[in-house]
Amino acid sequence: MLHMKISGVSLAAALSLILLLSASGNHILAAGSPSIIGSECEGLTNPLGLDISNPSFSWKFKSEKGNLRQVAYQLLVASTVAKLDSNNADIWNTGKQISDQSAWTKYDGKKLASRSKYYWKVIAWVMGEPTAIVSQTAYFTTGILDIAEWKAKWIGLDTSYSWDDPTFVYSKLSARYFRKSFALTKKIRTANLYFTGLGLYELYFNGKRIGPQVLAPTPSDYRKRVYYNVFDVKNNLNSGKNTVGVTLGNGYFFSMRPGEVNVWKEGIPSIHNFGYPKLLFQLEIEYTDGSKELVLSDESWKVTADGPIRTNNGYDGETYDLNKTIPGWNLNDYNDSRWSKVDLTAEPGGKLFSQPNPNMKVMKVFRPLTVKKIAGQRFLVDIGQNIVGWVALRTKTIANKPVILRFAERLKDGTDSLYTDNLRSAKVTDTMITTASPQQISWQPSFVYHGFRYVEISGVESLNASDIDGMMVYDDMATTGSFKTSDTLLNKIYDAAYWTISGNYKGMPVDCPQRDERMGWLGDRSINSVGESFLFDNYHVYAKWLDDIADAQLPNGSIPDVAPSYWWPFLSDNMTWPSSYLFVSDMLYKQYGSKAAIEKHYDGMKMWMNYMKTFFNKDSLLDRDNYGDWCVPPEAMDIIFSKDSTRHAPKDFIASAYYVYCSSMMARFAGIIGKIEDSTAYADFAGRMKDRVNAKFLNKKEGYYANNTITSNLFALSFGLAPADYRDAVADNIVKVSDTKFNGHLGTGLVGNQWLMRGLTDNGYADKAFKIATNKTYPSWGYMIENGATTIWELWNGNTANPAMNSGNHVMLLGDLLIWYYEKLAGIKSIEPGFKKIEMNPYIENSLNFVDAEHVSSYGAIRSNWSKTNGKFNWRISIPANTSAVVYLPASGIDKIKESGKQIGAKAKLIGEKAGRFVFELGSGDYHFETNTTGN
Repeated sequence: MLHMKISGVSLAAALSLILLLSASGNHILAAGSPSIIGSECEGLTNPLGLDISNPSFSWKFKSEKGNLRQVAYQLLVASTVAKLDSNNADIWNTGKQISDQSAWTKYDGKKLASRSKYYWKVIAWVMGEPTAIVSQTAYFTTGILDIAEWKAKWIGLDTSYSWDDPTFVYSKLSARYFRKSFALTKKIRTANLYFTGLGLYELYFNGKRIGPQVLAPTPSDYRKRVYYNVFDVKNNLNSGKNTVGVTLGNGYFFSMRPGEVNVWKEGIPSIHNFGYPKLLFQLEIEYTDGSKELVLSDESWKVTADGPIRTNNGYDGETYDLNKTIPGWNLNDYNDSRWSKVDLTAEPGGKLFSQPNPNMKVMKVFRPLTVKKIAGQRFLVDIGQNIVGWVALRTKTIANKPVILRFAERLKDGTDSLYTDNLRSAKVTDTMITTASPQQISWQPSFVYHGFRYVEISGVESLNASDIDGMMVYDDMATTGSFKTSDTLLNKIYDAAYWTISGNYKGMPVDCPQRDERMGWLGDRSINSVGESFLFDNYHVYAKWLDDIADAQLPNGSIPDVAPSYWWPFLSDNMTWPSSYLFVSDMLYKQYGSKAAIEKHYDGMKMWMNYMKTFFNKDSLLDRDNYGDWCVPPEAMDIIFSKDSTRHAPKDFIASAYYVYCSSMMARFAGIIGKIEDSTAYADFAGRMKDRVNAKFLNKKEGYYANNTITSNLFALSFGLAPADYRDAVADNIVKVSDTKFNGHLGTGLVGNQWLMRGLTDNGYADKAFKIATNKTYPSWGYMIENGATTIWELWNGNTANPAMNSGNHVMLLGDLLIWYYEKLAGIKSIEPGFKKIEMNPYIENSLNFVDAEHVSSYGAIRSNWSKTNGKFNWRISIPANTSAVVYLPASGIDKIKESGKQIGAKAKLIGEKAGRFVFELGSGDYHFETNTTGN
């Protein structure tokens, strides 16, 4: 990438003139002229509380003109709006940089001050435009960068009461209610709050809820890292008296199954308990006269646990007692004389960090599909979609009769009864204790979530669909993908994937949302994270999860299979699950264009690779694999794990193949961040180990690897193990095994599935991949849909298998299916980091009439909408400004290609022909191609 700085008096003067004209409003762009949109700092719009020293800046362009390319930019950062408006960039002025970079430009100015606000804008020069483009002013604030600046004290209530049962396996602990009144006597200029409440909080000023966040803050290993949130609360404060109120729930902090690690009680594994809930509150007020004031959490606060939320256990549900409501508890005039003084509590142990990822919030509200009255004065509610969250209920209570809500993903076959066997020990029940007089209530829980489609509600006389909302909750992130085809089944699978992925974003990617687990299993999300990134802006949740993995890593380099490691550490030292540390870092680079994760975690990844090398056997290969190809389709419909050894790839081959691939990734990572010696060493090692793997596992006579499973052969192709002369034979064997052993279906589990669809398509079997994607019989994604699934199952036989491990909402079996949807069916693939350069080369399946897909990248929306009519191929594509694309067009001759009704012109540069397609390089813009053939 061309990137250089030009300086000089004349240039500076010219730039100042441009800026002054823009700031004064005299620089008016002509109609249709390009503009800058989407100014982001660290991938966020106007973020609060950044605690990194060199944040990144990104911007996008909006333009009606095609082929827009940035040729230079200038970033200006100032300490005040006035200074920025007058072009006094007193914090950072890059000067004019000759560069097309418009994403993830790292800050390199003066040292950023703690707890400060900065304003920035960018000037961009684009090819063919006579004047520069100036963005709108954006801003960011910094968090508390020096631990010594924390003046607040940790407070809590380190005791339990008669209604609690904190040590029982099904722990019960009531919510804590905190309050503090304070007076403000001057006019406020700024009011910034630095706050956290562990495990979960709801925050109020003067009776009003602050922010849309729920189940905040984001979870972490509190022994290593504690996240705080930052709020601008100026508009929430009154002149004179104010009251802050905080409700604390348990979350992962006061655990759902408290006990010592590796201890089982009543057949249930314990989860580490970090202690009683606690909070840290630091409100910093600056008045217009320049004076400052702090309002802090300290001994002066009051607390009670005798409020309406009597229990809140993430697995078991929430109990709310109407008899214990505290009207006005978070208002100024409430009498708190009967409340207790708070305890000054011990710190959690972890270092305080400003939370880098947005909190969860209610992202969609579902109205029930049906409400049915069933036996026993109960109502069965069908939301119509398996969702993750809770129910908001509006109803009239019956005197002294509890309202009970029970949740499940499905019903027992042929009945109106909830199927709860797969929830294991999780009780998944919300309860409202009512009063002696009927009341009209509107209620929803505060500190729990459930995975469910069906709700059984008892304790009410009547219930209508309008009385119920299904609240879908996940991390606050943009949907960045859409996908439709002429095939209804493919669309339904996509929709099921959408709700599965979104529902399992819980401040970290969890495995499932309903049973007594909900943990961050590493193996579930390695390649899956790539597919997810086409649908959602998941950058921040995965960047944060990498920190969870780093926190879980041991000093010797070992990485557990789960992070954060709330359960027992799961230190199996296998190769596949911990390798997600590398795969997710790679995803963030390839899909978003940010190398920050690679830079930050390179040493940790290197330490893990060195640690795993200590397990090499006498053949200098690796046999450290604990799970194999987890959940391959079993031969019997009632079992979880196949007992047929011929279905399982050998563990030593899995581990060794992964080590080769990870070594190649490390070589690439080292090159990206300038560690050339490391890059060479990793590449050389990968080559030597590849030879050892081939010597042991390649059957040259038959053309397959290891025991000829689909997964073994997929690894050989996808990891670059198979020599060129054997690739066709290896691919042929994948199809033969599928046809002979699995009746034309997939035969892969969690690990093999991550390479299946691309492995087939890239090696001459796109038609086979399509058949697998659209199969409706077992084992397949279509089988799930045909049997009523609206989310993806944990098991291929999820409707019949043993309930001991049988979630109805699990990401892991998606594998690379969504990558295949976008990269192959739609033909949208990133070939330079962050989709700076795009390959557009769809697989045009004969049985499909159209594919219409869009992905919003770091540079803007990429669209591929192809259709077939009367033997002709129509393709509308959109390429974002400041990017380019390599486009593959099927045609019998170049003269048969039209763009917008005309012969393809000079704006499309022909760069070659490949596999019956003409290959063009295009700049940004919207295009409509027509050709005379639909052939692949």
